[in-house]
Amino acid sequence: MESGQPNSAATQNSSVPPVEGVAGGGTSYGWVDGGLQASSLGNGAIDPTKIHSADLLHVWSMPSTANVSQQEAPRPLEHVNLLAARNERESFQIALRPKVSWATSGIAGSVQVQCTDLCSSAGDRLVVGQSVTLRRVVPMLGVPDALVPIDPLNSQINLLPGETSAIWVSLNVPCGQQPGLYEGEIFLSAVRAEAESRGESLTKSERYQLYKELRNCIDITETRDYSSSEEMVQRLTSASTTLRRMLALPSFQDCQENNGLGDMMDEDIMNNVAVRLKLSLTVWDFTLPLTPSLPAVFGISETVIEDRFCLEHGTKGWYDALDHHFRWLLQYRISPFFCRWGDSMRILAYTCPWPADHPKAKEYYSDPRLAAYAVPYAPILSSTDAAKNSLRREVEILKSEAHWSKSYFYLWDEPLNMEQYDVICSISNELRSYASDVRILTTYYCGPSGSELAPSTFEAFVKVPNVLRPHTQIFCTSEWVLGTREDLVKDIVAELRPDLGEEWWTYVCMGPSDPQPNWHLGMRGTQHRAVMWRVWKEGGTGFLYWGTNCYEKAMIPSAEICFRRGLPPGDGVLFYPGEVFSSSHEPVASTRLERILSGMQDIEYLKLYSSRYGREEGLALLEKTGVYLGPDRYALDHGPIDVMRGEVYRTCRS
Repeated sequence: MESGQPNSAATQNSSVPPVEGVAGGGTSYGWVDGGLQASSLGNGAIDPTKIHSADLLHVWSMPSTANVSQQEAPRPLEHVNLLAARNERESFQIALRPKVSWATSGIAGSVQVQCTDLCSSAGDRLVVGQSVTLRRVVPMLGVPDALVPIDPLNSQINLLPGETSAIWVSLNVPCGQQPGLYEGEIFLSAVRAEAESRGESLTKSERYQLYKELRNCIDITETRDYSSSEEMVQRLTSASTTLRRMLALPSFQDCQENNGLGDMMDEDIMNNVAVRLKLSLTVWDFTLPLTPSLPAVFGISETVIEDRFCLEHGTKGWYDALDHHFRWLLQYRISPFFCRWGDSMRILAYTCPWPADHPKAKEYYSDPRLAAYAVPYAPILSSTDAAKNSLRREVEILKSEAHWSKSYFYLWDEPLNMEQYDVICSISNELRSYASDVRILTTYYCGPSGSELAPSTFEAFVKVPNVLRPHTQIFCTSEWVLGTREDLVKDIVAELRPDLGEEWWTYVCMGPSDPQPNWHLGMRGTQHRAVMWRVWKEGGTGFLYWGTNCYEKAMIPSAEICFRRGLPPGDGVLFYPGEVFSSSHEPVASTRLERILSGMQDIEYLKLYSSRYGREEGLALLEKTGVYLGPDRYALDHGPIDVMRGEVYRTCRS
């Protein structure tokens, strides 16, 4: 995110030291020297409609990789300049901190947030509510993480005294958007709190009069057979007179003074009290592919959905809930799979809840946004003849489809001994009798105990392909095993047989821990985004994450979110139920999930650059810009990311 000239109305200095977050978090941004200058507002009650909002609150922008803590100190307000390809989402944050309190309740005050469409000189638009979205950043365990949508019909947020709040702004560029420079503005106005505003709204008598007049209009203009055109004209004239009486009410006087054009945004602009943040987005003539270049498969626990939403397995409500979660997660360039855990880490993993011969299945498996899909091995939970026959039919249908090359079976999570390895091999023999080109994915972080593969633990880990060949095609290893030793990658890859269709994928789970890249709550924003940089640099051809909604069990949708005991905070939880924050049923994304999307988009930039100049040059770009040099050496702030993306734009635009 580039900066322009600071806005003098909101520029303030500070001598307060920065406050770091937990687990290596914090903002990692520079500090402004100097002291805060108090606003001279005088004594007594403050009317926010008569004072410029810059005198009441600090406003400044922050990049999407910043963890904007409640103690975040103000910075200058600057013009936001962003770059995005088509089919890409680019985000930034607006931080707000009250200078004084202007509300009579326990809050410091309320702020109205409104945004214009972003327009190009050619007349093309990015429309607010569709391509431009605003979300409030809500702390989880004191760390800014949940992104709660701001109601476009009531776009007010409350500020607390002495605390910084943040708004997450996302710009979603459609595939067919015309390239060019798009410009717009975001207006932030200090306003009276809703309760105070209601006290000054219509009186009871005015409300009754308004109701009576509206009721009269409806009665006059209701559909009916008119005896003559004259009667129709009379009734419409009467309705017009009634409406004019309503407009003459004292409550509408300020609207009359503004010739009826007094919506909230226009009024603030005319009164010149809003803080204005200028926003520019350069859309360039590169389109991110609909199908992600890197298959990234993420689990959704079906049992968590069943418990929290009180759904019975196999009912219409159950199918609807799974379908809603699947479609919602596709926007993050990940390929979801549902999962149910059995004994000893056996797993039933499937992408489509419906059988392969159901019309919905074709819709799921043919979706171009899906880079890989899990085929259910039903006998993993119930080894009956009916389950085996169902499996055979499933494979027979799918293997004839063009998307079969995206399929995989995920049978066992992190097998530990030869007995478990033997079960995988036995299932593989069964599956290969149905389709010789079946793909089986196995995750592991060590070699099987009780074997004599190699003298050392790491060597036994490296030799796993020799035990599972030809019963596994996707060897998915934990990044925790590598630690900071990137040189060990070549030892793992050397054991694989690409000529047999074998691939190397990776995953993160409880580990690795700070300072290595992972998605734990409280890690730096660049640390979250660096997970995908690491995948690309190490050369993995896919990625797996075990869970996105694996919080503690709850039996009502609005129950408080509790992270699972024994796991690092945030591990296995990338979104939250919407009901926890409002009446909405839409899942609420985490900042970490948004940063995963950014990392997936970075891979497409690096792939484009490498297609032009070679992979070695792509690796060199990562390093020379300072974005990513290794698992413990990557950018700590956002600047290098903009430099890397800008270089791809500069050298690869057509």
